[in-house]
Amino acid sequence: MIQIPSDLHPDLVPLAFLLGNWEGAGVSDFPGAEKCNFGQEATFTHDGRDFIEYVSHTWVLDSEGKKVRPLESESGYWRIDKDRKVEVVMSRDQGVIEVWYGELAEGKPQIDLATDAVARTAHAAPYSGGKRLYGYVNSDLMWVGEKATPEVELRPYMSAHLKKVVDPREWAKDLKDLPDDGIAFFR
Repeated sequence: MIQIPSDLHPDLVPLAFLLGNWEGAGVSDFPGAEKCNFGQEATFTHDGRDFIEYVSHTWVLDSEGKKVRPLESESGYWRIDKDRKVEVVMSRDQGVIEVWYGELAEGKPQIDLATDAVARTAHAAPYSGGKRLYGYVNSDLMWVGEKATPEVELRPYMSAHLKKVVDPREWAKDLKDLPDDGIAFFR
């Protein structure tokens, strides 16, 4: 179920399905890079203003699903206008800044994005643009990313299936008449 916080900026209500902490796993595969399974933690938060703050960390997983090393990190800000047009400004740890534009699908929680502008530092790997699709499916967040470089045409390179992480403090705050000893709760 999608919950809409009472202090969420009214313009952001269509993006409320993104809010929260998400964890899961996916696959990364792009020519010239190691093909791997990865874990991901992503957070979408708000502070009452007209944007959603986004932070994502991924890491390579071994064959047993254990963390091996960091893969990618990115952070940014998401906005939506009254015509369901979405804009995202994103910074990536690989020395890339992106401006993404897209839209929220009509009647379903799905966002299609494409890069409009890309800026790279001198040490960043070649990158010329990308596309992303985010969808809220059966209470899970799923996404697929495509990217292009001067040498490789636009193609899928990462996808993941994320589940919402529930902080027990969130649901426990609604329980009434709990003793303060902290132990009775678990009896």
